[in-house]
Amino acid sequence: MVRSKILTALAAACTVAVGLSACSSGKEQAADNGGQPVSGKISISFLQKQGDQEYFVGEAAGAQAKAKELGIDLKVVNLGNDANKTVSEVNAAIAQKANGVIIVVPDPAVGPQVVQAAKAGGVTLLTADDQICVDGTDPSKCAKDKLVPRIGFSGAQMGGEVGKRAGEEFTKSGWAVEDTAIISAWKQDVTVCTDRVNAAKAAFKSGTGKDVKSIDVGTDNSATSAQDKVAATVTANRAVKHWVVWGCNDENVSGGVTALQNAGYTADNVIGVGLGAYLACKDWGSGKPTGMKAALFINGYEVGALAVQTMFDKLRNGKDMPAEAFAPTKMVDAGTWKEAGVKCSA
Repeated sequence: MVRSKILTALAAACTVAVGLSACSSGKEQAADNGGQPVSGKISISFLQKQGDQEYFVGEAAGAQAKAKELGIDLKVVNLGNDANKTVSEVNAAIAQKANGVIIVVPDPAVGPQVVQAAKAGGVTLLTADDQICVDGTDPSKCAKDKLVPRIGFSGAQMGGEVGKRAGEEFTKSGWAVEDTAIISAWKQDVTVCTDRVNAAKAAFKSGTGKDVKSIDVGTDNSATSAQDKVAATVTANRAVKHWVVWGCNDENVSGGVTALQNAGYTADNVIGVGLGAYLACKDWGSGKPTGMKAALFINGYEVGALAVQTMFDKLRNGKDMPAEAFAPTKMVDAGTWKEAGVKCSA
């Protein structure tokens, strides 16, 4: 999902169906497995990793609402983080005569098996959020005509917004560079996460003009993992007085901020910028001081709706699916999250 500045500009400038602000890359993909348009009832399986996370709960809700509007039979399945279940559920969708499969893969490595199964079963395939490559190549290095069409967000754009806001908060803080360190926390084999983190680093450096010590922390993208890994990182870097934290999602940042708080760092010595806002808003709603200074609101509901609309257009009308289509994002903080419509995780 490495995108150029031109693509980012396009993403902000164009509009796709279902009333969502989105944009394709302009190049259609050959990795689609669709056949002739479907004239009867359309059946789609929506397979999601980590379906209990607030973002994916919203994504499923958006998919279900759009499916109801379009008269589609939609089955939503939570894959958790199970790569084996991913393949078995694709095969189950084929056995149940689904016309299409929309999938958020737990692991990009399972992509080729998913693609092969869909192709063999004559099922149209569309990915949401994370990319997969038809030949098993790391999606960041995959030839563009080998990527399965995808609905989601631009990692470069999202990470850039996070890094920009973190840079603004850092400049406002007046912290000395030598007393500060940045933690980037993410599951390091997930390409879209790496895209986000790299873009955040570049935007922070560009905005501040400062070389702040940066520490990469590998997690499984859960808050618990982030808290544990960041706690160990802090223990090994006790000389650091101030911390900046970002990552692939809200879980990484929330876990990191919690670890710093438990290590004795006060809220005014931590700058956390989340990605999702569904956990960040819980801190803001408490009314207590927090190191979570802002978060980029990404609305899973819109991605789910756009994915179903895109699949419907392909199955019913034979409309080519775009290489990528992006839903909009918005930076929020303690003073703006409610107005933006952020829903906090339970």
